[in-house]
Amino acid sequence: MSKNILVYCGSSAGFDPIYEQEVKKLASALKKQEATIIFGAGSVGLMGILADEYIRLGGKCIGIIPSFMEPWEVKHKGIQECIVTESMHERKQKMAELADGVLTLPGGWGSMDELFEILTWKQLDLHQMPVGLLNINGYYDHLIAQMNHMIKEGFLKERNLSALHIENDPESMVDWVMQYEPEKMEKKWIYRG
Repeated sequence: MSKNILVYCGSSAGFDPIYEQEVKKLASALKKQEATIIFGAGSVGLMGILADEYIRLGGKCIGIIPSFMEPWEVKHKGIQECIVTESMHERKQKMAELADGVLTLPGGWGSMDELFEILTWKQLDLHQMPVGLLNINGYYDHLIAQMNHMIKEGFLKERNLSALHIENDPESMVDWVMQYEPEKMEKKWIYRG
């Protein structure tokens, strides 16, 4: 079965060429599974690298961009489908509606916002999609340490952190997302007695 994989990633490419190399490996692994990539429609940074490579490999990309970004001229011109939304909130909702799974690659504020929102939605049982964090070059090591600290301090349950699958290798991540079996989340906010 074909899967729609939502990919959150940076509009910057980072300084180290390893980010581009690993994103291209991810594109190749997703193409072997005949997935459709859903992303932020950008032509720059890791977003642009991912879309360029996926299109080069013959894959389908669906971009979703809010209307206020269109004048910035960052919208990818080569993607097969582009959906324009009225707001960032509508953009994120549309992305989630179309997706069967979510992967987060290195990125900045936008990628963090998207990752934590989709994890919160999962914790609230609003979806049962797989959510993966691709830790290229140890990019997310400090964030992973912070999440473990949240558990240690009693602000996050270990079971809910386990809803985020962390991998360093793109091929292993794709294997995991394609074989994922949904699970119900623990209601972390309910503390009684």
